[in-house]
Amino acid sequence: MLETEGDRYRLFTRRAAILGGVQGVLLSALVGRMYYLSIVQGQQYKVLADENRLSLRFIAPLRGRILDRFGVELATNKQDLRVAVVPEQVDSVEEALRALAQVMDLTEGEIQLAKRIASRQRSFLPVIVKDNLSWDEFAQVNVKSPSLAGVQPMAGTSRYYPDKTAFAHVIGHVGAVSEQDRGEDPALQLPGFKVGKLGIERTFDAELRGSVGTRRVEVNARGRIVRDVARQESQTGRDVGLTLDARLQRFIAERMGEESAAAIVMDLTQGDILSLVSTPAFDPNEFSTGISHENWRALTGDPRLPLTNKALGGQYPPGSTFKMIVALAALKAGVITPQDRIFCNGKHPYGDNVFHCWQKRGHGHVNMEQSLRHSCDIYYYNLAERLGVQAIADMARRFGLGSRFELPIPGQKSGLVPDPEWKRRVQGGGWLGGETLNMSIGQGLLLTTPLQLAVMTGRLATGRALTPRLLSDGAAMAASDLGIPEAHLNIVRQGMIDVVNAPNGTAFASRIRKEGQSMAGKTGTAQVRRISIAERESGVLKNEELAWRQRDHAMFVAYGPIENPKYAVSVLIEHGGGGSTVAAPVARDILSATLDFDPMTKAPGDVAVLSDPGQEG
Repeated sequence: MLETEGDRYRLFTRRAAILGGVQGVLLSALVGRMYYLSIVQGQQYKVLADENRLSLRFIAPLRGRILDRFGVELATNKQDLRVAVVPEQVDSVEEALRALAQVMDLTEGEIQLAKRIASRQRSFLPVIVKDNLSWDEFAQVNVKSPSLAGVQPMAGTSRYYPDKTAFAHVIGHVGAVSEQDRGEDPALQLPGFKVGKLGIERTFDAELRGSVGTRRVEVNARGRIVRDVARQESQTGRDVGLTLDARLQRFIAERMGEESAAAIVMDLTQGDILSLVSTPAFDPNEFSTGISHENWRALTGDPRLPLTNKALGGQYPPGSTFKMIVALAALKAGVITPQDRIFCNGKHPYGDNVFHCWQKRGHGHVNMEQSLRHSCDIYYYNLAERLGVQAIADMARRFGLGSRFELPIPGQKSGLVPDPEWKRRVQGGGWLGGETLNMSIGQGLLLTTPLQLAVMTGRLATGRALTPRLLSDGAAMAASDLGIPEAHLNIVRQGMIDVVNAPNGTAFASRIRKEGQSMAGKTGTAQVRRISIAERESGVLKNEELAWRQRDHAMFVAYGPIENPKYAVSVLIEHGGGGSTVAAPVARDILSATLDFDPMTKAPGDVAVLSDPGQEG
């Protein structure tokens, strides 16, 4: 049936009404949604938008300095130009690194390392690809950076050790944050951040590290910074001051050269350690920037052990430097007087054995002073038989042997002062008389460190229980009286004076000849192997003809000036040979330089110019 014009009009009107109703519903829903988003949840979306636009960055703190007693910088900071990649700003870290390699020199190892670091940390943290860039390299990266997605040139700081090897074993070094180092401190999450790994750097890492700052920045869609919104500066770590004298430390390190050796200089007023040297050493700057595999293998494979702090961690028989302790023990026990003479013909029978003097033909009749002057072994074998080991051990401990001192450097050893109780507990056997004889000349089970020998010498010179100190802040520990009669101390002191200054003393050739300076001391030669009867009788095989590891250790302890002792010195040269010919000249030069510098008489301002390592004041 044909529709009329009215029917068609009514049909159109119904359809229009339905369409209009649908449009009205849709429009109402859109308006409602817009109202909900803009009014009801507007603040939330504003925050989300700001979070997309604003980025929080941490500001690395400047590490505190390590200073000598006069304010000379031993560890400081220098500018470090770097280039980094931000993983969240690139589709592929590897592609970004390959693109960067077209602009600057990158090894395959550096690329793979950066990829590994990126895979282990959060994607918004920059990954340091290369540091210590030259200015030309840094400028080239900056010019090309707009076309390098995710690449960030950065100017930071790195640890710097002006004196390189001279202070290595005291100062230590910094290194990359390891899994064991990670904690709550946000600084540990910063790219390229370094923490203390050895020495003072390790002990005072938390204080030296400082605290991070924050930087809130506005970034564009590509992640590049548009402007700073807010900033809270980082807090520089605190400086750590040491008792060392930089001039003296440098002098001693140069004087020791490449010997496998150690030397300590200690002030006799309050126990300040003025120098603590162990050679050979390592350059801590290499660890700060990342040591190469080749250099690491060279350090770990060197038989002279450059990574070991011999001054604190090396343990050695003290040899004849121990004889003053035995003499004092004998005087205390009353088993001999200073004037009593003992005959030395070069041999001392004991049981089935014969103990020998270093002087094959013997020294004849010697009293206590002469026994020290000539370093007569037979004299001390006789004292050992009269005394017994316990009296010797007790006196040794009174002078600091067998002790660990409170110093802020890891790796200090306590040495060993053995006695019958120790042997039963550790070795499960009884003490033998022959062991006492060996101990009386500083051999056998007895072990000491160069630091302990310096403390022993300082206590001999002053009669006070001096304790070594390495930190310059805070008061020195009061040194109590040792309880040793001054008359007894003067006997052994005179023997030490004669060692150096009497024409027939074992170190007479190494006396100080400079006007106004004088030295008392004692030689020591510590055997590291048993000498066979055939070798002793023939006398053909000389120390210098042996393999290096079989040669004797050379030792010397000293104090000066004689009239008013101010400084004590101990020197060890591993496998160096005789103490009188090798260690004594080194100790003489060290003590003479110490008396020249005389650091305990100077205030910090007197030598402030020494911040330049090439200058002396």
